[in-house]
Parts: sequence; C-alpha cells; structure tokens
Amino acid sequence: MKPDTRIRVMEIIARMNVGGPATQAIGLYEGLNREDFDHRLHTGHVGGNEGDHLQLRDAPVQVTRIPNLGRSIRPTDDLRALVQLIGAMRAFRPHIVHTRTTKAGALGRTAARLSGVNPAVVHSFHGHLLYGYFTGVKRSLYVRSERVLASMSDRLMTVGHGVRDDLLEAGIGRPRQYVVIPPGVRLGPVPERGAARLALRLPQDAPIVAYVGRLTHVKRPDRFIATAKAVLARVPDCHFVMCGNGELRREAEREIEPVRESFHLLGWRQDVETVYAAADVILLTSDNEGTPLTLVEAGMAGIPSVSTRVGSVAEIVKDGETGLLSGTDSAELAARVVRLLSDPALARRLGDSARRWTTASFGVERLVADTEALYRSLCRGRRDLRPARSTEVTA
Repeated sequence: MKPDTRIRVMEIIARMNVGGPATQAIGLYEGLNREDFDHRLHTGHVGGNEGDHLQLRDAPVQVTRIPNLGRSIRPTDDLRALVQLIGAMRAFRPHIVHTRTTKAGALGRTAARLSGVNPAVVHSFHGHLLYGYFTGVKRSLYVRSERVLASMSDRLMTVGHGVRDDLLEAGIGRPRQYVVIPPGVRLGPVPERGAARLALRLPQDAPIVAYVGRLTHVKRPDRFIATAKAVLARVPDCHFVMCGNGELRREAEREIEPVRESFHLLGWRQDVETVYAAADVILLTSDNEGTPLTLVEAGMAGIPSVSTRVGSVAEIVKDGETGLLSGTDSAELAARVVRLLSDPALARRLGDSARRWTTASFGVERLVADTEALYRSLCRGRRDLRPARSTEVTA
C-alpha cells in the first residue's frame, strides 16, 4: 500500500462558539486540499449561553471532542485536557499543530512540546486580551504567559497588522515569527431587503440599525444601546436589531425597556445574511477587536458600517470609503449613524464600495490559499512521513 504522505494538521480550538475563530476553523476545514492535507479538528464544548457554530450549520463537520477543553479554567480539568491532547498527538503524529483561542493555545502548545512528536507549531491570534478584557495583575499574567508560549511557537498568525503591532509592543514574540493572514468569509445568498424585513418582522419603511455579535462585555452592547438612544433623539422612527446572545442578555433587556418598541432582540440566527439585508447600517461598538467578521459580512452584503476604531477594524472599514469610523463615545457614534441614515446616496456609495473591497480581499479561498502556503513552508525539510496510528473521530 502506498504510504500516506499528506501533511498532517492537528487544529485545536477551545470551543466552536459563534464568532471569528470558529468561522475560520470551519473555512479551513472545508477548503484545505484533501489530497495534500490530512486535517483534524479538536475542540471542547460550547457554553450554555453561547451559540454553537456547529449546530447552526447545515453541513456536518467531524470533530474530535476534548471534553475539558472548553472556556472555563479549572486546573484539574485542564490537566486532563492536556493529557488527552498529548495522547492525540502521539497517535496522529501531526506535522503541524495549529491552535486558536487563548486556552487552546496554552494547552495545545504545551502538549506539542511534551508529546515528543516535534511538530511545527502555529498559534492564531484572532484578537488579543490586552485591551477590554484584563487590567492590572491579570493583564500582566496574560502578557507573561503569552511571551513564554510564543517561545514555543514557530509562527504567530494574526488577522491584521494592528493586532500584530499591539502584541509586538507588549513584547510577545519576535517580528520574524509573525505572519498576517486576514480572515476569510463566505456569506450565504443575500435576500432582497423587503423580503428580509418581512422574514424578521421588521417595519418595511423605517430606518434600521443592526448589531451582530455576542452580548458580552468587550463587545459593549451597553454602548450600542446608548448610541441607539442618542440616534432616536434625532431619528425617532429608527429601529434597532440585536442579533446574538450572551451573558449580558438580561442586562440589555433592562436597558432597552424605556424604548422597547424600537428594539428587536433576535438571539442567534443561522441566516445572518438576512439580518444584514434588512439593515441600513451595521453598528459595532466594541472596546477591542481583531478583524471582526461582522464588518466583513456586512460589506459583502453591501451594507455600510459604523464602528469604533479599535484593533484592526481600520483594515476592514476604510473610513469615508466603505464605512465610517469613530471614537468610543456614544454621541460620536450616533452622529456617524445619523449621517448615513440622513444621506441615502452616501450610504449606498459606501455600501457598494464595501461590497467590492470585502469580496476581493476577504474571501475564504484566499484564506485557504494563504494558510496552505504557510503550512507547506513550515514542513519543507522537516516532515516525518511515518503513517499515523488510527484515531477516533467523533462529532
């Protein structure tokens, strides 16, 4: 029998919750050339208040479950997950270990070092925890641990130049370790605006501003609501859609109560393209981002965005060309939103430009090609082509 000489890739992500890391992992899983790559995806379970990316998809994806690899940090469970990852590596003998998200990056890179397999190690930063997550001692511990983990990595992949520069400024890794590979997205067919509003039970003629993402602290749904109230003072017939869920759902419900008739809380939806199609403006209010897929998807749908100028957002939204950028003040954000709502010609021009820009720059095919090239470069001259032992794959 001819030996299997494919490049073996073991990808590790803590959980497949709705968001950028899971979207990129799935795009890669589906797009890698199966004749050249044997790609295995290892993940934990999604928390109860998060949307499960795998459940919201039509197509099944085979994954290997590591039960204790989820978001929560518990030393005993994390040790079990580490042991399981080491065993999986010794069985599969990957040429590449590719980790995503902070916890999976820590356990996966440690397992690669302890396994004795000697794979090339890639870690993806889809954003970072330097701003908006931790302060003081916790931030210091995060930076120190990432510096150590960077020394165990062959490549550090970031989704944008801004994210890379922030990490380098914090002393995490060396410039030659970094490679910038922007995200890749494939948006489903975008319905006609009237049909989209009908499907979501939204008014046909009112201005609509949408938020798409987790209801969590760093995304600042409270700032979205404050901005919405400021917009309503000037555009009283405007409606606001919040598509997503998270630990701040109940808090958001309390905050919108005085203007409840202007808000629509949709939860997680499989047909996110319907939300974009129904909107006049997409509003992102985060304290910190990598290159948020919400803005990429909105652009592909031809909808202009207003966003805080954080992380690598400016690498997606070209201010004044494909959308409008703002500081974090809700009054400033509201002024940008009102500008687009009151000037349909400007909004249409920015939306058309956003569609051309995002479609050309953030397609999933480009993501796959860039990642394949990275994997091949890491494997040149170092591949152990002994076949792997069989491993059980469970959905």
